[in-house]
Amino acid sequence: MTAAEVVLSYHNVTKSFGAARALDGVELEIRRGEIFGFIGPDGAGKTTMMRMAMGIINPDEGECLLLGSSDRRAARTRAGYVPQLFSLYTNMSVMENIRLFGSLYGKPEKAVEERAEFILSRVGLWGFRDRFAGNLSGGMKQKLALAIGLLNTPEILLLDEPTTGVDPVARREFWALLYQFNHEGLTIAVSTPYMDEAELCTRKLFLNGGRILDIGTTGELLSRYPYKIMSLETGAREAGAWLSGRAHIVDANMFGSKYHVVTDDAQGARDSAAAAFAEHGAELPEMREIEPGLEDLFVAFAGRSAAQCPR
Repeated sequence: MTAAEVVLSYHNVTKSFGAARALDGVELEIRRGEIFGFIGPDGAGKTTMMRMAMGIINPDEGECLLLGSSDRRAARTRAGYVPQLFSLYTNMSVMENIRLFGSLYGKPEKAVEERAEFILSRVGLWGFRDRFAGNLSGGMKQKLALAIGLLNTPEILLLDEPTTGVDPVARREFWALLYQFNHEGLTIAVSTPYMDEAELCTRKLFLNGGRILDIGTTGELLSRYPYKIMSLETGAREAGAWLSGRAHIVDANMFGSKYHVVTDDAQGARDSAAAAFAEHGAELPEMREIEPGLEDLFVAFAGRSAAQCPR
């Protein structure tokens, strides 16, 4: 891979805040044209990685390069950023917010006006340009945040959990926009708590405790998952406790109305589950093997240390 193909990289990056280690030996290269996903539980280090990419914070050790430059504050004139807590001015209109952020980017007024019409039309907000930002729906506010992140025509756009708290329809619309911009050449790095969104990323990493536990496509990540998953649908909410610690049952996690039973032996898990249910005067419902998904990986990575997680 040539240097021109790498738009964001971290080389043995470590960062601490007081006694808390936020990043621990992070190695990552994001390639031009990717939609790259950052996945991990709260406090995993995702926001720290994004803030570091934009030059807001610096590594304690190692090197972070944005668009090939260690001077990330200078390079971010070619990057866009939508932080997790994006602050719109609710008592200002959509266009007034755009003009304000355009001035903060140092863009000429005429250029801001021209770009605003183009980008607000693309995200479906041009017709709402005179509406106060505080009167926008949650999905429309996120589209405005996206528009502001795209004001400087970036080569890479970083978004930190941009759809948290947004309804499912608005999330789909938002991701449709990301796909459009990506197909036009924009590299996107996005953190998300939603595994259906993670599926949409060309590659993704799992992060926990400041360490990258695995990187790859969905297929590559799942191919390294070392267990089988058994689906068990039961109305017994105590079933998880019944199954805990049983032979061949590594874990049991509730997904909707079903348990995903993690096992190293499918038949052994059935036998153990049947015994557990019998002890509580219940009959074991149907228990069938299913393909693991990213949700199963997320639970495994979130609940284990880096040394315990599959690589």
